[in-house]
Amino acid sequence: MHESILVFRRYRYLWAATALTIVCLLAYWIHDPQEPPNGGTVLGYTLGTFGALMIVWLTWFGVRKRRYSSTAGTLQGWLSAHVYFGIALFVIVLLHAGFQVGWNIHTLAFALMTLVIVSGMYGVFIYLKYPERLSENRDGSSRSELLDQLDDIDRRSRRVAENLPNEYQDFVTSGIQRTELGSTLWQRLRNEDRSRIQIPNQAETILNPGQEAAMDWLAEQQSRADANSAATIAELSALLRNKRKLLRQVGADLKLQAGIEIWLYAHVPLTAALLMALIAHILTVFLYW
Repeated sequence: MHESILVFRRYRYLWAATALTIVCLLAYWIHDPQEPPNGGTVLGYTLGTFGALMIVWLTWFGVRKRRYSSTAGTLQGWLSAHVYFGIALFVIVLLHAGFQVGWNIHTLAFALMTLVIVSGMYGVFIYLKYPERLSENRDGSSRSELLDQLDDIDRRSRRVAENLPNEYQDFVTSGIQRTELGSTLWQRLRNEDRSRIQIPNQAETILNPGQEAAMDWLAEQQSRADANSAATIAELSALLRNKRKLLRQVGADLKLQAGIEIWLYAHVPLTAALLMALIAHILTVFLYW
């Protein structure tokens, strides 16, 4: 996006949301219900109805962003409005309740709404900052191009190992087959390299994060080898150093992508829970109040 969602059309939706908030604050200040402000007054019902409609409308953004042929405004404009009116909603709901909370279904709906808004604000931070970080980390390449470069290094490593004894070929193949980055969401968030390798003459595989174990073994073999073999091992070590650099880039890329994914895993279920709590809140009001 060339224009940030926060400054979309010269802060159009910031001003609109601010104006709406001021109108609601003035109505709350002027209104005199002859009783402590609460959701059961005329203003309380009015603001409550408006707040409920806003929640439904804000939730509709999840549908709108998947309708690429929609003519109901730009996706960027919808997201900008989603952010600012979501923040305004917090104030409107507080005014609706007259700043009264208790241990009941109504407060549960308010708490869930607050969590949705807070997680949404975090989501805005992610979508404004992470694409730039992804681009910087990739250094002009896409993730698929980084993976292609890894495949190319693996192929070259196999060819170089063919000029060495068979144990080197098995060694290289083991390192390639056991390279593992981010198999789970938690591993991607931690940028955890769980690669392993089978060192010649060792019964068990060992951890090989950052290709460190592989390069240590190659350095040891190089110190013992003749000049020709040492030069070939040095070439293999250089390839592994390049592979380590690429693996770090891919790992950082997966971590940033996981940060986006885990936000959605929180925001979407919280929104669904909010809608159910909102329905319960409305039914409770009309059935028991």
